[in-house]
Amino acid sequence: MTKKDIKKHVEKLHKQINDLRYRYHVLNDPEVTDKMYEGLMDELSVIEEKNPELITKDSPTQRIAGTPLEKFSKITHTVPQWSFNDAFTEEDMENWQERILKILEKKLGNRPKDVTYICELKIDGLHIVLNYKKGVLETAATRGDGKVGEDVTQNIKTIHSVPLKLNKEVDLIAEGEVWMGQKIFNKINKEREKNNEPLYANPRNIAAGTIRQLDPRIVEKRKLSVTAYDISNEHTLSQEGELRELKELGFLTDNNWKVCKTLKEIMDFHDKWQKEKHSKEFWVDGVVVKVNQKEYQDILGYTGKAPRWAIALKFPAEQGSTKIKDIYVQVGRTGALTPVALMEPVQLAGTTVTHATLHNFDEIKRLDVRVGDTVIVEKAGDIIPKVVRVLTKMRTGKEKKVKEVKECPICNSKVERKEIMDKKKESSTALFCTNRNCFAQELKNIIHFVSKKAFNIDGLGKKIVEQLMNEGLIKDVSDIFTLRVDDLEPLERFAEKSAENLVESVNNAKEITLPRLIFSLGIRHVGEESAIALANHFISLKKLISAEQKELENVPDVGPRVAESIVEFFKDDKNKKLVEKLLENGVTIKSTKKKKINSKLKEKSFVFTGTLQTLSRDEAKEIVRSNGGSVSGSVSKNTDYLVAGEKPGSKYEKSKKLGVNIITESQFKLLVS
Repeated sequence: MTKKDIKKHVEKLHKQINDLRYRYHVLNDPEVTDKMYEGLMDELSVIEEKNPELITKDSPTQRIAGTPLEKFSKITHTVPQWSFNDAFTEEDMENWQERILKILEKKLGNRPKDVTYICELKIDGLHIVLNYKKGVLETAATRGDGKVGEDVTQNIKTIHSVPLKLNKEVDLIAEGEVWMGQKIFNKINKEREKNNEPLYANPRNIAAGTIRQLDPRIVEKRKLSVTAYDISNEHTLSQEGELRELKELGFLTDNNWKVCKTLKEIMDFHDKWQKEKHSKEFWVDGVVVKVNQKEYQDILGYTGKAPRWAIALKFPAEQGSTKIKDIYVQVGRTGALTPVALMEPVQLAGTTVTHATLHNFDEIKRLDVRVGDTVIVEKAGDIIPKVVRVLTKMRTGKEKKVKEVKECPICNSKVERKEIMDKKKESSTALFCTNRNCFAQELKNIIHFVSKKAFNIDGLGKKIVEQLMNEGLIKDVSDIFTLRVDDLEPLERFAEKSAENLVESVNNAKEITLPRLIFSLGIRHVGEESAIALANHFISLKKLISAEQKELENVPDVGPRVAESIVEFFKDDKNKKLVEKLLENGVTIKSTKKKKINSKLKEKSFVFTGTLQTLSRDEAKEIVRSNGGSVSGSVSKNTDYLVAGEKPGSKYEKSKKLGVNIITESQFKLLVS
């Protein structure tokens, strides 16, 4: 067989394999099976191995790349990616229709009577942008912020419903939704259940998380699909024509769209699919309504974030009943005080919900909601669901009323009422903390708590902590240990893997040494060394909490000021309850056997300054402690040695003035050798 013959045979194999792929993954042809093209794929692989110059971008063998990525690169979208504004009622739709008709009337001189609408099922998945050059897939990217997304081409290629080569050689940008079928989702969860692994919340979250996997082999195993619904860069005459063209080009499309002429037809379509949404393999959370005529779309244009010519008519929020365990007040970045209900877990829209917003104290009065009440909660796309009704007939008489707070729960500052406007331009009043630094104060406490020398929780940086505080998921450090994957997955910056990783980091951090726990509490004047000295002296947290000032002053490295600060800290009921909650939420103190300590440096005090060459600062400190000495962070007349590394700071000059022994790293090593 000549090279020319081999090339022709490869082209035929491409066509045959792609035809079988299309029939199996797009047309869902029951007569086609995997085995029908496994032999053809094997044959193509052998030929390409012997003739690598024949490997093309659109070859079926190129769906799965060989090695995982280190990270995702960014792609700047050539066409901006928009999200839709939401509608929930027929009145919302009437208002939307009136707005667009007024704009068209103003631009055209009269109100057009031929406006039609395309109604499409709103697939609950991950938005994807597919860029084709001369019919061949070049890149695939997530929406990102609408201007820049992540390059996930390597992962999208593994999805067989995505054509690597179109039926026409066109330059085209197609938009679609990545989703996981309910059957595949159930199968994965059954396997995880067998392996005692936490179950995934819903197909949408796992699809989004899968696309962000760095290893395409994982993506390939998850059997995702992509349904295309828009062409961004081609000017067809209608939305209807665009959907037909996508199908002709070889994309998987959903055929359940309908052209509607009236609002009644739109609402009938919506009501029909609200009842039948579970009949589809993908999750449906509403209907997208678009003006059909492209000329009218062009006139209507866009707002800052969404097209005026389209709207997402969402299905009613999913509701469930649960019991309120507690109501606490969350302080946001603006100082707004928001009551949040802590509830017994309830399943809503595929996620386990444990928190619900109560908005403000006026809402608490309106609902007459109390701790211990059985309530109805709903979730309509928000991260934190809301309480919509109290089931008063379920009351036992033990429920507790919630009083409006007079002081900020974080800093004890006075609170004041202010009028606020919500997204619908409706006004209400809310309580605000008068201390502008309040949120920053609590943020600082939590950042200290999770820092390397305290609980050392990987993945809880400042931005993530701030996000969790704003969403009402954590109000103090004890709440960190109640975080669940379901709480995190819907949040921006999170997906399946990152949510799992953070929860794993939190769980791994639950066991901690007593010195680290004492340091993590952020007691004023108690540093790392003081925490170690206190732990060595009291051995247990219980004894430290009940210690009196005189006993505390007998601890090395603890003076009157530090002792007073510790006593004041544990006198505060709020701090005692915080420690109790930490233990209730699974924090345990490592039982450490006291090490045999050498006495070479007994009663000798050391301070370190500058950069050490062969030891880290922590290693050097541990050497001092294991030899009976103590370490301080500042130089005083009681300091025995200053160990000076490269580029020593002000401690060096102060030691010279006080006559402290200044030694090098080498001399320090000789002392303990």
